[in-house]
Amino acid sequence: MSVLVNKDSKIIVQGFTGSEGTFHAEQMIEYGTQVVGGVTPGKGGQEHLGKPVFNTVKDAVEKTAADVSIIFVPPAFAADAIMEAADAGIKVIITITEGIPVADMIKASDYIKNRDCRLIGPNCPGVITPGEAKVGIMPGFVFKKGKVGIVSKSGTLTYEAADQVVKQGLGITTAIGIGGDPIIGTTTKEAVELLMNDPETECIVMIGEIGGQLEADAARWVKENGNKKPVVGFIAGETAPKGRTMGHAGAIVGGADDTAEAKKRIMQECGIHVVNSPAEIGKKVAEVVGA
Repeated sequence: MSVLVNKDSKIIVQGFTGSEGTFHAEQMIEYGTQVVGGVTPGKGGQEHLGKPVFNTVKDAVEKTAADVSIIFVPPAFAADAIMEAADAGIKVIITITEGIPVADMIKASDYIKNRDCRLIGPNCPGVITPGEAKVGIMPGFVFKKGKVGIVSKSGTLTYEAADQVVKQGLGITTAIGIGGDPIIGTTTKEAVELLMNDPETECIVMIGEIGGQLEADAARWVKENGNKKPVVGFIAGETAPKGRTMGHAGAIVGGADDTAEAKKRIMQECGIHVVNSPAEIGKKVAEVVGA
């Protein structure tokens, strides 16, 4: 079992022939991900990296039966790319693009609300189910198959956590980089819920950061649902000056509950095993899993 992507996922790349799309599609194909084609308007009918190029997502879905899309489209056009994918019947839309205007994302998230699809991102590293499918920009070699799920706002900390978990001999079921923008598709709570419902995931690592309520909402959901699986949590940005945006557009402290200390307190109260440094994640996972 896995969540969101697996060896049967058929992936198309939106922004396929651009430099970013080309570089990462190449890495994904090399990893063994089933990339079935890509979309670049005006280049339909061509071949790129040995895969067909289509003018629209609709064409790509009709010809390849693709069910997952990864978006490497420039910020000004990325929201349209998300809506186009949803319209064409893509089930999982993974948006890597950073810097999409908030007004565009409001429109896109509203548009896809009543459609049968799930958006991951934007401004995220993607999703990986080790040994099956890498749909994103993460270094595949860090991830090995195992029994720990990862949900993270930070790309770099996703890789760091995975590396530590693997070194403890535990490995990863699926790692989900949800992205750090103010408006994202799948929340921390929703990603944690997916992993809670995955029979192969025995423990979840939840990595958050200052700003917003996502981690607190997820922690409360875990408690309300009986703490079925151990969750190890880390919040980045403890030393960030109040009111300063740090790295991610969504990482800005707006209220008392947005600080790292407040989030950590709420998580602890909800039974989550909170660590104070990312260097402690692997050890804590091994401890709670009893490895």
